[in-house]
Amino acid sequence: MDYVLHAVLILLTFVLVSVTKCLVHVVSARAVLRRIPGPPSSSLIWGEEWALYSSTPGSRYVTWHKRFGNVHQIISITDPRAISFIVSEKTYSFPKPHGVREWFKATLGKGIIWVEGKDAHEQQRRLIAPALSQQSVRAVMPVFYDVSSKLCAQWEKTVDASPQGAAEIEATFWAGRFALGAVTLAAFDYDLNCLSGGPHALAEALDGLTNNENKASSFYMRALFWIAPAVLMIGEKGRMIRQSKAELGAIASRMWRDAKAGENATAGGDANGEKWGDRKGRNLIATMLKGAAASGGQLTEDEVVDQMRTTISAGYETVSAIVAWILYEIAVHPILQQKLREEVENACEPTLDELNVKYRLLDATLKETLRLHPAILENHHEAAETIVIPLSSSLPGTEDSQLVVPKGTLIAIPLNVLHTDPAIFGADAHVFRPERWLERAEKGIRHKRELFVFSEGPRSCLGRAMAMAEIKALVISILQHFTLECHHDIEAFQSFVVRPRVCGQGASSLPLLVRRL
Repeated sequence: MDYVLHAVLILLTFVLVSVTKCLVHVVSARAVLRRIPGPPSSSLIWGEEWALYSSTPGSRYVTWHKRFGNVHQIISITDPRAISFIVSEKTYSFPKPHGVREWFKATLGKGIIWVEGKDAHEQQRRLIAPALSQQSVRAVMPVFYDVSSKLCAQWEKTVDASPQGAAEIEATFWAGRFALGAVTLAAFDYDLNCLSGGPHALAEALDGLTNNENKASSFYMRALFWIAPAVLMIGEKGRMIRQSKAELGAIASRMWRDAKAGENATAGGDANGEKWGDRKGRNLIATMLKGAAASGGQLTEDEVVDQMRTTISAGYETVSAIVAWILYEIAVHPILQQKLREEVENACEPTLDELNVKYRLLDATLKETLRLHPAILENHHEAAETIVIPLSSSLPGTEDSQLVVPKGTLIAIPLNVLHTDPAIFGADAHVFRPERWLERAEKGIRHKRELFVFSEGPRSCLGRAMAMAEIKALVISILQHFTLECHHDIEAFQSFVVRPRVCGQGASSLPLLVRRL
C-alpha cells in the first residue's frame, strides 16, 4: 500500500510540475503572439481544445478562419506561403509536438512517423520508399483485387441469406477488415486471414484503441498526454495501447523471423490461416534489409518491427476511414452511383496506369471524398526554435507580412479549411460534387494545395499511391456486384481519424442497405 501511495504521489508531482511548465509557456507565448487575432480562450489550461474536440469535427476551424483570417491564435494557419515554409522549406524546424511523438512511440514504436531530425528521417525514408513506389504498387494491383473479391464474397453470402434479397451491412467493419488485409498482403506479402467475417484479434485491438466512443474521457486522455505522456500507460486506455502494440508486435516479429529464415520463399500456412505469398524478396521487409545492406548497415529486429507496426497501423486507420466515407457518398448519391457503375462495368482488374487515366469519374469521386472527408483533420507542428514565418499577406490591422513564432509554439494546419476554400473550389466548396475535378482538368486548373490530405514536402505520405489504388480497386469490385443505399442520418465522428457514424450513436458506424445487381 505504501508503494502504491508513493507511486501516486510521484505521478501527481510530475503532472503538477508539467502543468506549471505548460502554463508558464502558454502565458509567455501569448504575450509574444497577442497581436494575432483569434477567439478568446475559454480555459487557461485547455484553451480552445475542448471546443475543437467536442464540436462537429473541423467546424470551429472553419468559423475561426472566416472570422479571423488565414492566421489566428491557437495558432492555426492556412496562409499558403506559411504552409509551404513549414512543411517544405523548413520541415525539420517544425517537428511533431512532443505529446504526439509520445503517442506514436507508445502505440507503434520508433518508426518513420515518430522519427524527427533530417538525417534520421531521411535514412528511414530511403529504406521504406522503394516498397511503396509507383512501380511497387503496379506489381501488387492483383493483391487489391483479390482482397476486394473476398470482401464481395462475404457480402454476397450476407445478401443471399436475406429473404428480402437485401441486407443491411456494417460498412465500417468491412472497411477496416479490407484495409488491414490489403496493407499486410501488399506491403509484406502476408495474409492475415481477416476477411472471413469472424473475430480477429489485431483488427479488434486496433479498432478498440482509436475508435473511442467516450468523448470526454478520450479528450482528457488526449489533452493530458501533451503535458504528461506517462498518462498514456495507465487505466483502460493504457491497457488498450499495450494490447494493440503487443498484437502488432507479435505479428510483425513473426513476419520478420520468417523473412530472415527464408520461409517466405514458398507459400505456406499456419494454424491461424495466415500465410506467405510468393513475391520473393519484393516486400517491405526485404526492401528494408536490402537498403540497409547497400548502405553498409544492419537493421535490428526492433527497428524492422517498429516500421512494420507503423505501416500496418497507418494503412489500416486512414484507408478504412476513407473507404467508409466514399461508400457513404456513393450510397447517398444514386445518380453518381449509376454513372460510376457505367464507367467501370466492363473493367477487368485495370492496371495502376489505367486506374489513373481511364476511370476519370472514379478518380474524381475519390478526390472529392478526400477533400471533404480527410481522415486526419489537422497537421500539428511545434516550433523547434524561435523562427520567423513568412506570410503571403499581412496580418489583419498590421503591415507585417511575417510572423515571429517563439520556440515551443504549437501550430495547426486545418485540412478541412484548406479543402473548402471558395477561392480555390468556388462558391459550392462545401458541396460534394465530384464533377468539379473533371471541370478543373478540362480548364487546366490545378492548385498546388488543392488536396493536402497526404501533406507535401519531405514528410509527405509515402503510401499515397498505394492507398488511392486499393480504394479504387475495392470501389470497382463493389459497384460491379452491388447497389448501395443509406437510410440513416450520418455524422462525422472524431476518433483517432474522422469516421462516419449514425447520428447520436457511440462508436463509428455506417449501415448500408446492400443488394446484388
